[in-house]
Formats: sequence, C-alpha cells, structure tokens
Amino acid sequence: MTTPVSITFLGAARTVTGSMHLLQVGQQRLLVDSGLYQGHRDEAQRRNHDVPRAATEADAAILTHAHIDHCGNLPTVVKRGFSGPIHCTGATADVTTYMLRDAARIQVHDAEYLNRKHQHDRDWHEIEPLYNERDAERALERLAPHTYDAPFQPITGVTARFIDAGHVLGSSSVILDIDRGKRAEPLRVVFSGDIGRRGLPILRDPVIPSGADYVVMESTYGDRLHAPAREIHEQLAKAVDFTRERGGKVIIPSFALERTQEIVFALNQLVRSGRVEPIPVYVDSPLAINLTEVFRRHPECYDAETLQFEAESGDPFGFDGLKMVESVEESKALTNSTEPAVIIAASGMCEFGRVVHHLRRAVGDPNSTVVIVGYQAQHTLGRRFVERRKEVRVLGVMRERRCHVTVLDAFSAHADRDELLWWAEGCGEQVRRFFLVHGDPDQSEAFAEHLAARGREAHVPARGERIEL
Repeated sequence: MTTPVSITFLGAARTVTGSMHLLQVGQQRLLVDSGLYQGHRDEAQRRNHDVPRAATEADAAILTHAHIDHCGNLPTVVKRGFSGPIHCTGATADVTTYMLRDAARIQVHDAEYLNRKHQHDRDWHEIEPLYNERDAERALERLAPHTYDAPFQPITGVTARFIDAGHVLGSSSVILDIDRGKRAEPLRVVFSGDIGRRGLPILRDPVIPSGADYVVMESTYGDRLHAPAREIHEQLAKAVDFTRERGGKVIIPSFALERTQEIVFALNQLVRSGRVEPIPVYVDSPLAINLTEVFRRHPECYDAETLQFEAESGDPFGFDGLKMVESVEESKALTNSTEPAVIIAASGMCEFGRVVHHLRRAVGDPNSTVVIVGYQAQHTLGRRFVERRKEVRVLGVMRERRCHVTVLDAFSAHADRDELLWWAEGCGEQVRRFFLVHGDPDQSEAFAEHLAARGREAHVPARGERIEL
C-alpha cells in the first residue's frame, strides 16, 4: 500500500510573514516553521492567537531559521500542546534562544503597556501576551540541533537533511526523503526556507538542492531586482558622507539578526580602508549585541572573504568608534544627543523597540537620514518611510517627515527575482511542481508566471489549502 503524503499551507500563503506548513506522511505529521504574523496590530493579534490545531498536534517540527516570522510562534504551539522535538541547525538553535526570549519580553511589555494605556476606556478588553519567558523556555528545551548535511529522521519514514540557505546565520533549506512503502517510489520534498543572495558578506552562498520532486519555495521578491551586492559598500558610504556633511544622524532600523552584523562589518571595512572618515557608530539593541556574540561563536558559517578578513584584521564585528548600547539610560542619552553619528537599532520594520524613539527625534530633522536596509511589510512604519510619505505616525503622533530616506536594496538578505530563478532552475527539470509561499500575491503570482515561461509548473497556495502529493 502506498503511504499518502500531503502538505497543508498554514501560514505565509499569499503573504510574507507567519511561515507555517504541515507535511503529513500517513498518520505522521511534521510542522515546518511556526512564525509570527506581522502586520496590523489587531489582525496580527488574532492570527497569532489562532494557532491551527494541526500545528499543535504535529509529531515533530523543523525550523529553517531563526527570524521571528519563522520561529516566533513556537512558544504558542508548545503552550497549546505540541510536545515533539524541534529540529534545526546548531547556529539556528543558538540564535533562536535569544530571539524567543526577546519576543517573549516584547509580548509581555506590549500587553502591559496597552492595558495600562486603555485601562479607562469603556470598550477596552484587557489583552494577554501570546506567551511569556517561561513559555519561551519550554519551547527552547525542545530544540534539537544538527549540522549541515547530516541526515536525521524527524518522523517515521522521513529522512531529513539541512543545506545552507545563505540567508542568515544558521539558515537552511531542508531536504525530506519520504518512504511511501515498498510498492511506491520514494518522494523528495524540499522546503526552501528563505533563500539568500550570492556574494553577500559574512555568509556562504546558498546551496541548491538536487533531485526534488516537489519544492515549497519562498517568493518574497518574485518580481523585483536588487542592486548588485557589490554596491553595498558604496551606497552605505554615500549615505554616511551625505548626512555627516549636514551634521545630522544616520538612523538605520535594522533586524537584530544578520542585518546588524552585515552593516557593522561593512562600516568596519569602510573605515579601515579610509573610504569613510571615522564617525561614532552605535548599536542600540541588546538583542543585536547578544546575537553578534553568537556570530563570533560560529565562524564555520562564514564565507572565505570574512575568514580572510578575520585572519588579517581581527574581529569583523568590532572597531574603534563602535559602541554597543545596552542600558535604557544610555539609549535615551543617545536619542537626545545632537552629535553626528550612525545609529543601528531594532526593530527592522520600525514597529517597536528603541529605533522608534530615534525616529521620533530624527523624522523632523532635514539634516538626518533614515536608511532602510531590509524588507518592510505592508502597514508598517518602515513601509511608510519606504513610500516617503510626507507625514508618518510615530509613537501615536502624526509627524511631518523632513528627514531624508535612503533605501539600500543591495542589503537585502532575500534573493531577488533572477536569483530565485537561478535557484529554481538549479533544482533540476525533474521537479513536478513548485509551491510558492512567503510572498505578497503580486510577487508570488508574477514569479509563477516567470517559472511557467520556462516550462515549470508552479502554484500559489491559499492559506489553509491542503495538497496531496
């Protein structure tokens, strides 16, 4: 008898955030990622609370990488009854430890703040955090780390293997070889995770899987092109020079994972080479500081350029003029300071965290520059800066935007259209079907058309859709 195999797309279907997919092999179920949905506060609260029962009843889970839209709802899943192992790479396990603890603190802080702010509103219903630090710790206890290319069995009849996705530290695509019984050919299913770019600093380039029958593939930039990665340094140097001449601040809202370390490494190289004059650089994010230490512990993930830099010049993530800001008091003093500086602070989409306070001061300053270095989801403050709106709401107040905005697409950790096509074509002609996820509808559907033009079958699943393989 042939064992039935299916995939149910529980999240990141026709949207970018909230990755969550379920592979079912016979009666065994494997959850692939469990991320937070990010968007309008009310919708995000509802979606993240309403975890599908199928996810909590899975026998095991796989985590492709530690970005919060892929790992951020694991504590909720565990809290609701999931009791299996969560398989990931060793670097992802280390990064996830900090990411989930930080996410738990944010959940509790946000709930306390909103309940306090609206305590006298008649129609206010007190909200509960999705999870707290204790819940996060329970999820972290379930992490099962593996090295790249080492096979393991997450559920009966399935052999898994991680390969480097080149996206963030420890990120992976996962190859799943499925035994469907003696009378049926085995199936190879690949989940791409988030695919990185070729030629970016620090990490190795993504590895393309071979022999896949079905591929679940991200499509964040399915119809967009980035500036060449080689332009990263020059774009950043111009933004710093432009703002320094005006006596303003460069505010860089940055994801604590990967993007902060890339920017610090780039500034290190620019200062050492003399391309940029020394300028105070502040990393104002306790999470980013902790994650930078994780980077130092995992040089096995570095590319050849970074290893050479480390051998010749020392720490890629440390240089004269760089200061790590840990305390709230230091952060407030930095916000109020008028000295020219580069401030790298979380969060990457400008929705919460210390960067919001820096933006509040900088948004009306024509001498300052906000530098956007990553994807900005719809309905976020970061997206409104990308759109260069004349007025933006910061900390609940509409403010005139007089600061400059520079978007550095070359810093994106997501492959663009041509890089995605390179990856998809490299999977081989035997692929029966691509399932395109983790993309807004216009990007996923456009990428499906690009694949179709090359004779490849692609489908953009809806949230909750189940497909038999």
